[in-house]
Amino acid sequence: MRAVLTVFVLVSVGLLVGDLGLVAGPPDWAAAAELASPPLCGGELVLKPDGTPWVCSFDDEFDATTGDPTQLDRSKWVVQTTAASNFWTGPYPNFACYVDDPNNVSVSDGYLNLTARQESAPFDCHGLGGTTLPTSYTAGEVTTNGTFSQTYGRFEVRAKLPSATVKGLQETLWLWPVDDTKYGAWPDSGEIDFAEFYSQYPTLDVPYIHYQYDASTTDPATDTNVVTNTTDCTINPGSFNDYVAVWEPGTITLSVNGHTCVTDHYVATGLTPPAPFDQPFFLTLTQALGVNTNAFDPATTPLPATTQVDYVRVWK
Repeated sequence: MRAVLTVFVLVSVGLLVGDLGLVAGPPDWAAAAELASPPLCGGELVLKPDGTPWVCSFDDEFDATTGDPTQLDRSKWVVQTTAASNFWTGPYPNFACYVDDPNNVSVSDGYLNLTARQESAPFDCHGLGGTTLPTSYTAGEVTTNGTFSQTYGRFEVRAKLPSATVKGLQETLWLWPVDDTKYGAWPDSGEIDFAEFYSQYPTLDVPYIHYQYDASTTDPATDTNVVTNTTDCTINPGSFNDYVAVWEPGTITLSVNGHTCVTDHYVATGLTPPAPFDQPFFLTLTQALGVNTNAFDPATTPLPATTQVDYVRVWK
């Protein structure tokens, strides 16, 4: 209704001014519509608390109508590999090597699929500097490092996790700083795991906002340095769930299916907010094998395991 009213007002003003002889010609309907409707992610108008619209800055619905709809849009996403990053997950020697392979990263039926799987035979996983380690497992991860990053905004991912209810799988939807040593080595420069999952807790999202802080300053009454929630970010197992991070100067708010479960007015040690969350971060989506109490067990953890992503939307 707001968009319709805005267009009506713009057109009415154009006609009135034309009647007064100040402008000539018919109103510019296209310009009026553009002013009335900001760029939308997924065709959805999302409003800020003050009633102004969020403006879409990144959108992948994974259902391209041009090109090959079964291919990952490489202008938006980079497939992260162990060879390029030295990143791997799971307990050695049963760890997952990240590879650029359609068995691990694919697009089909309007979804991005990230898969951890056991290969038919052991192989050498290549890392940086020529290092190699043998394993039988691979996994999938994509990132917008080098293609898209943003400081502040609204980040939303709709995803369905593997259906495992035993330990061994881990999935993370996260934001990582472009300059990851701006304020020092991890976690000093920040990391926003706005959705993180451990298959031993199949009904929970356990997000975590990483930065250096004095634990004695944590105050749930004022939401100061409240970096996680281990009980209240519940999800619907076996279904698509909606995960949102609203990142503002000095505050990060995380929600699941419209329910806010973390609000953090962060105060990092030795820094003045909004540091360290005052630079562009990029998106990463990861299907991993678990460690520690959620460690992958070849005998009991079901593979292949796939996280399906329906869409990724970012506003500013």
